[in-house]
Amino acid sequence: MRGLAGKAILVTGSSTGIGYAMAERLIAEGAHVLIHGRDRGEVDAAVSRLGPLTAGATGDLAEPETAQAIVDATVAAFGRIDGLVNNAGIYPRGILGETTAAFFDHMFAINTRAPLLCAEAAIRAFRALKSPGAIVTVGSINAYCGLSNLTIYSMSKGALMTMTRNLANTLGPERIRANQLNVGWTWTANEDATQQREGQPPGWQNHVPLRHAPTGRIMQPEEIAAHTAFWLSDDSAPVSGQIYE
Repeated sequence: MRGLAGKAILVTGSSTGIGYAMAERLIAEGAHVLIHGRDRGEVDAAVSRLGPLTAGATGDLAEPETAQAIVDATVAAFGRIDGLVNNAGIYPRGILGETTAAFFDHMFAINTRAPLLCAEAAIRAFRALKSPGAIVTVGSINAYCGLSNLTIYSMSKGALMTMTRNLANTLGPERIRANQLNVGWTWTANEDATQQREGQPPGWQNHVPLRHAPTGRIMQPEEIAAHTAFWLSDDSAPVSGQIYE
């Protein structure tokens, strides 16, 4: 155990995929987890599977008020909040040279603005509870460049690195830590569906070219979940402001 027992953690986008694996790992280490998603049925199903250390809340992170609402839901469910995982994000493809303002704004609203608003809402709660807290934001290795059909996505993730370092510098005296995981290509049901829509055959993840994944395979959600638990826990203190790739 890493000292997460009894702590209350909000994981955005945790009804499926990477976020669900994070919730599963945190619960295994004794934490209470607020499961968040847009679909009520998916959230309720996740809460039912994960058990009594969870509660659920729905909300579209494209709407600015959702951030405060889900932080409030965490405090209402567990009496406190000790950690935030900014996991939720979208990765629609685009065509360079055909970017619309609406496409750009939607991507940044969910991938960049929402993590900041969630962080600010969590910080207010940490301060009200007079408790140190930890924020872990899920970025992407694409932040350093990305493919031509992921230009706006890559930009949205690049901005998170500045956010994480700024929060860490600002909040250090209050013992509120902020770190970021820049993850690589990861298998999820959504990624599987995306790849098959783009022409990949079923089982494509077992035959990834080495130039796309030097180890010969892509990441699994459980691997990211393990690192998330570490960066939320006191085991990683007092480190803050790190972009861990």
